[in-house]
Amino acid sequence: MKSTGTMPSRQDRAAPSPRPSVAAAAAAGLTKIYGTGDTQVQALLDVSVEFATGEFTAIMGPSGSGKSTLMHCLAGLDSATSGSVRIGETELTKLSDKRMTRLRRDRIGFVFQSFNLVPTLTARENITLPLDIAGRKADDQSLAAVIANLGLSDRLGHRPSELSGGQQQRVACARALAGRPDIIFGDEPTGNLDSRSSGEVLSILRSSVDQLEQTVVIVTHDPRAAAWADRVVFLADGRIVDELRAPTADSVLDRMKYLEGA
Repeated sequence: MKSTGTMPSRQDRAAPSPRPSVAAAAAAGLTKIYGTGDTQVQALLDVSVEFATGEFTAIMGPSGSGKSTLMHCLAGLDSATSGSVRIGETELTKLSDKRMTRLRRDRIGFVFQSFNLVPTLTARENITLPLDIAGRKADDQSLAAVIANLGLSDRLGHRPSELSGGQQQRVACARALAGRPDIIFGDEPTGNLDSRSSGEVLSILRSSVDQLEQTVVIVTHDPRAAAWADRVVFLADGRIVDELRAPTADSVLDRMKYLEGA
């Protein structure tokens, strides 16, 4: 298994501050079913889980366990068959399409495996695109700090084709952070990266939690990536079956071996 960079030790990480009582995201009795009849697939079954504000959580599980479906429902990218999903105090299942679009735009940041950059735009234009679409002006000081922290200051005029995979994912991270969203979701954010670039991206996400008090939730199959998190939630057959705090790569790998062999 490839390394994903040098992880900070538990001693190096700042002690967690008191968490607000309202979770950044939560699901209660969440069930998601695709198809009907003989083709029906139950992706999630009665899932209840909370994601604390200012915490880094990884979602893991065997292939087909429902981890990506859970994240997509939490992020408003997919709808629940039954149950409830909240971002902060906002119940997503009651929102119109227009209000859902506005919530995703204004309160949620996304980092995907495939980067999802617009090829005709420069790095800077990609970073500010969600703000531009929303008609919001970026805070120049905050944006400059994000760009500098991600080492992109000398790449802002480059288009995606002129950037390495790691640089493109850093642009995607900057885009997710630029609007200071309530929560950042990452769907296999290091899946297309080499070990060095993976470590850089995970370090960025870790720093956004520790220094900017962001909330980060990622889906990953890599125990080394999950070890950067404060907490790992494990799914199997559409249900949450385990949870691990202060994870290490070895402890996550042991849990995954057990789940895959069960």
